[in-house]
Amino acid sequence: MITHDHYDHLDYPTVKAIKNKVSKVILPLGVGAHLERWGYQPEQLIEEEWGSEVNLKNDLKITFTPARHFSGRKAKRNVTLWTSYVLQTPTRKLFLGGDSGYDTHFKTIGEQYGPFDYAILENGQYNEAWKYIHALPEDVIQASIDINAKNIIPVHSSKFALALHAWNEPLQKVTTLGKEKHLNVLTPLIGEPVDLNKKDQQFKTWWED
Repeated sequence: MITHDHYDHLDYPTVKAIKNKVSKVILPLGVGAHLERWGYQPEQLIEEEWGSEVNLKNDLKITFTPARHFSGRKAKRNVTLWTSYVLQTPTRKLFLGGDSGYDTHFKTIGEQYGPFDYAILENGQYNEAWKYIHALPEDVIQASIDINAKNIIPVHSSKFALALHAWNEPLQKVTTLGKEKHLNVLTPLIGEPVDLNKKDQQFKTWWED
């Protein structure tokens, strides 16, 4: 599942390396052209716009939902779409926010598709000047409330350095704000598994070590 074509979300060496292990790629309109140029077959690509629903095997359903961001690689801007996703399984409902500044679309998604068992939300590489395209930590908390998420997994921090904040500030802020609002914020170390069937999972404050 690809949310948009920025380099930190659509990495050419990675996408190329896993080509023969992937049966289907779910991605927003226009992004498929990159993958076709890199050797993927058109029949591998499920490429849709906001509001589209796709039924997959094992009773999985994916809905393309709005996000407030932008797209582009090198000099070309906004010729491809960006998206968030709702993923429904027979027993769980998940929201993948992609990159998005805060706006009314979170409330709309929550009313139409919520509540969510898990929400994976961007939290990191932010700046007050960019708040309309990258969420600030307080926006992540409000978005979680808007979509009615039972568990929040903050991502997009501690890897690529695109902003001026300290690398561990996003996790410090979102966990502190989450406690104030009595929200369940899950903070796995990058690569650490999250068991979607296990309640009350505890993760270390690894960014403080």
